[in-house]
Amino acid sequence: MASTASVLASTVASATAAAAEDLRFSITDYVVFTLMLSASAGIGVYFGFFSKAKNTTEEYLQGGKKMPTLPVAISLVSSQLSGVAMMSIPAETYAFGFNMIFVVQAMILAVPVLIYVIVPVFYDNKVSNCYEYLEMRFNKRTRQLVTITFILNQFLMLPVYMFVPSLAFSQVTGYNIHLINTIVSSVCVFYTMLGGIKAVVWTDVVQGGVMLLSVLLVAFLGTSNTGGLSTVLEYATEGGRMDLNFGLDPRLRITFWSSMFSGLLLWTGKVGLDQSCVQRIVSLPSYNHAKRCLLMAGFGFILIMSFTCFIGIIMFAYYYGCDPIQAGLVSKTDKLMPFFIQDIMGHLMGMPGVFISCVFSASLSSLSASLNSFAGVVYFDYIKPRINHTEARANGIMKMVIVTMGAYCILGGFIVQNFNSIIQTMWTITGINTGAVVGVFLLGMFVPRCNAKVAVTGIAFSVLVMLWIIFNGQLNFKAGLIRYDPMPNGLDKCEARDFQVILKAINNNISQVVTSPAPSLDAPKAITTAFDSDRDFSIYDISFYWYKVLGAILVFAWAIPMSYVWPLDKNEKQNPKLYSPFVRNMLNKPAPVLELEELPLKAPLPEEDTKEKENDIPRDA
Repeated sequence: MASTASVLASTVASATAAAAEDLRFSITDYVVFTLMLSASAGIGVYFGFFSKAKNTTEEYLQGGKKMPTLPVAISLVSSQLSGVAMMSIPAETYAFGFNMIFVVQAMILAVPVLIYVIVPVFYDNKVSNCYEYLEMRFNKRTRQLVTITFILNQFLMLPVYMFVPSLAFSQVTGYNIHLINTIVSSVCVFYTMLGGIKAVVWTDVVQGGVMLLSVLLVAFLGTSNTGGLSTVLEYATEGGRMDLNFGLDPRLRITFWSSMFSGLLLWTGKVGLDQSCVQRIVSLPSYNHAKRCLLMAGFGFILIMSFTCFIGIIMFAYYYGCDPIQAGLVSKTDKLMPFFIQDIMGHLMGMPGVFISCVFSASLSSLSASLNSFAGVVYFDYIKPRINHTEARANGIMKMVIVTMGAYCILGGFIVQNFNSIIQTMWTITGINTGAVVGVFLLGMFVPRCNAKVAVTGIAFSVLVMLWIIFNGQLNFKAGLIRYDPMPNGLDKCEARDFQVILKAINNNISQVVTSPAPSLDAPKAITTAFDSDRDFSIYDISFYWYKVLGAILVFAWAIPMSYVWPLDKNEKQNPKLYSPFVRNMLNKPAPVLELEELPLKAPLPEEDTKEKENDIPRDA
């Protein structure tokens, strides 16, 4: 029996591979892809060897604070659009509907917060590393605690950034995924190591152009091949993908409320309080340049990401009633995007190569920015205090850190390949500490009465509680108490819509023996799904989209009461520049000076004044 099952599995796999053989890269696609990688490497070589710039840490990390506004804005957009976004967000809307658009729209709220609350503080205090602010406002221990969380985040996320596009390339070429990961990670490390922040920004400009072209092209061709925008909306509505969820239950996987609040925390933390982005914002000559840059970046981000979200809806409408996942051609939703691209663009010479280049461009921009900022944080916070610092030595050490981290990313790919949902994994990992980091920065800028002791314990409290909640939540997932099954699709319309590749896979797989499990006599288990729950409420069942919000709330929930237990030293002088402009105006306001006629006529004189008057002692004596 086991032998028969093995033979059947082998036959099905062979049939699926044969059916997908038509959806492969051509020579032209390989040429397009190679040109994109070569352009990125060439920019690194130029800024590393031929650009006339000083060999200083300021030049390497901040471009001499002379970076132009538009390229930095494009770079900020590019680095937010990682390969995870280009692959997993369409997969998310395909499987769970269009509520993801509210995460994108939260950028509308985040941009004013960045412009008027956070970035002015960095410019007024001449901060080049956002974690410097925490040392100025609180103490060195607070800075070190947050930089440790930054470093841990990079260790967890950088392998994901690089592995996802390798997944896409493997899907359309059949090459070993770890070989691809090794080659492309090496190219990224090469140009980041040589060119510093200038190479990062200018490669982001090239890669951002490729991304915009690709997203618009996919949206146009997908809509056209489905039958037009009205058909896309009709099929998506019939399939429930356009249903917007305004439910208040925090256990629902994604709703308007969880999207907006978590999106606001995400973009505030990622753009305004993460060194990989802050490093580029403060590389601009002035605050006014930064303000214009953030407005342009916000507009560009919303434009591209809205199209990216809608591509998932287009993808569902295109495969409505003929799901490649159920047919066995695609193993999981994160792999669906490259299959879709090959399906709608495979007949256009070089177009699949353009899109896969787009996915790689997105990941390379995120990876390069993170590597550059990671090297700066590691050097200035942990290496510089322990060595005899010179500019040449500093640049050499930072380049070594980048190479080491690149090697780690390649090895990390062997772990990332086992993840089921990439986007869920990312939000869960970053949910451990992102809320705490955003919370402590906002605490420093808005609550003057909080001191270093309150801040450090607040971070620790938030991270430990979130670790406990997330750990127990994962145990509930493993026990089957939480199950996020996607919204249904089917295979009933494949023949009517003439999907030959999918029909071929279905026909080849039709001989597979399906054995139904014996019905269980136990009572059905109460579970929490993506759209409802019949379990008693438990904090461990809340959606991963709420993790960042809860982490930030925990910081304030601890810090405000404890600021009365551990109050500020009365002799400690407060520097108004360390607070948000809204708070500065309320600090140290002089008491109003009353004119003589404004004083009450019948007010009794103070006791000292009465004695002085009786003894005829002058007041200034």
